[in-house]
Amino acid sequence: MKKLAGSIIVLLVLSIQLQAQKSEIFAKDSVAVRGYDVVAYFTQSAPVKGNSEFVYGWKGAKWYFANRENQEAFKASPEKYAPQYGGYCAYGTAGGYKAPTDPDAWTVSDGKLYLNYNKKVMDNWRKDQANFIDKANKN
Repeated sequence: MKKLAGSIIVLLVLSIQLQAQKSEIFAKDSVAVRGYDVVAYFTQSAPVKGNSEFVYGWKGAKWYFANRENQEAFKASPEKYAPQYGGYCAYGTAGGYKAPTDPDAWTVSDGKLYLNYNKKVMDNWRKDQANFIDKANKN
């Protein structure tokens, strides 16, 4: 319980800092998912750093890919591969606020990619994932 409360406090502090961020996609320096290849989460079941040689602009952000095949798959169906909630923390979105994410704190569930602030938050989110997804979808 203390861990959960600590995670909530961290996310609340971050949410105050991020209130000014209004972009639909979480993009640090205009790069979505910190430069990781979102298609790889589905095809390789792992976070894979993208390559600036394979970049695609979508929803005001640059999306990087490990190879041309992944880039083309995303171009053909970006909604299929893009993380839920614009790449903001799924746990934070369930609480009604936007928080940044760590590409290593991820889950693919029911064909959708969810990112979290860090692995500790991800572990808490996974404990009641269905409920958090339901709450986030309502926000």
